[in-house]
Amino acid sequence: MPADGVLDRLRAAAAGGGPPGPDSVRAADEQDTIAGVPARYVAAPRDTAQAAALLRAAADLDLAVTVRGGGTRQDWGSPPRRLDLILDTTALAGVVEHAAGDLITVVRAGTRLDELAATLAGARQQLALDAPLPGGTIGGAVATNATGPRRMLYGTARDLLIGVTLVRADGVVAHAGGKVVKNVAGYDLAKLVTGAYGTLGLVTECAFRLHPLPAAVAYVTRRVGDAAEAGRLAGAVRAAQLVPAALEVDAPPGGGAAVTVLLEGTPAGVAARAEAARRLLGADATAADRAPDGWGRYPWRGGDTGLKLTAALSGVPGLLADARAAADRHGLPLALRGSAGVGVLHAGVPGTADPERVAGLVDALRTATAAVAGHAVVLTAPPPVQDRVDLWGPVDGLTLMRRVKQRFDPDARLAPGRFVGGI
Repeated sequence: MPADGVLDRLRAAAAGGGPPGPDSVRAADEQDTIAGVPARYVAAPRDTAQAAALLRAAADLDLAVTVRGGGTRQDWGSPPRRLDLILDTTALAGVVEHAAGDLITVVRAGTRLDELAATLAGARQQLALDAPLPGGTIGGAVATNATGPRRMLYGTARDLLIGVTLVRADGVVAHAGGKVVKNVAGYDLAKLVTGAYGTLGLVTECAFRLHPLPAAVAYVTRRVGDAAEAGRLAGAVRAAQLVPAALEVDAPPGGGAAVTVLLEGTPAGVAARAEAARRLLGADATAADRAPDGWGRYPWRGGDTGLKLTAALSGVPGLLADARAAADRHGLPLALRGSAGVGVLHAGVPGTADPERVAGLVDALRTATAAVAGHAVVLTAPPPVQDRVDLWGPVDGLTLMRRVKQRFDPDARLAPGRFVGGI
């Protein structure tokens, strides 16, 4: 079908699913790419009904569809095998409901995390999801199950999500979970779509459980000579009774490292625990009510190679040491930062690094993480590195994951090839 005919069909679908905005459906321009792959069309639904109508039309036209929110993680995962239509969720934003007394909120997928935080703060509440990338949206956090330092106390997006509204590839709307924390009806569907990179459907609304904002916080930091020593100190903190909200290690490529403990609670309780943390970490430890530089940010910039490394808690000190040693062997600068409290670290290598060396380092990191019951996943990388490595590495349950994809999206039109195993 000619391009004009496709646009007409999509615009008619948008009009039938709700009042279309002036740019609700348009031809793509040079900026409309996903992981470097250009799109043909862009649609920006304003509600679930309009999104469903657009996806029904896309199914009829056999269009490959990928969802875009704030665009902060569009370079994560593999490039789509084909891309016709970008569904932009930025118009699908706002709080649907905030039941402050029940510590529950229902929010649309295109809502920015920072804007939601400002809204909830008025009720002294929070959705305890960190935002490592400014401009990130609720939908993006759910699609990638992205986490930050406070995962140690509050859990991940998958843990905080209690319900979703999902539009399938064929335009059928499904609901899972609800607005009650103990409601388990359909709850597994919410868990299933979290971290699926948009390959199973378009999440349009999410229900989350909230937490009160803490009355006081303290960041207790100790700088040490190397990453392994920071890992050992983190192990001592885990063994103590401090109940931290986060326990982070930051090891820049230039040498040295820091371990930071985040404590939350009442002013008196935080002060006492901060003093205990200082005694535990050593005389050089300092306490502040503001986060240190780089807190909660990924240790890479756009165009770099960024990895997620996981390990059993007991293996974190060894992984920090092995990762640094592997980088030295391959002659590469490696930045390490992440949660020693849950065994999730992030690693960054400059995008200008030799791709063959980076590929060798990725292999070494996979060996190191496997030795401590973990994995190494390349979240983002420049094309020359992607050409040389499997971004995901070995993944258990891949056959089952492919069967799930087949049931939800039998024509493989949703973000085809973006996820593990070419799903």
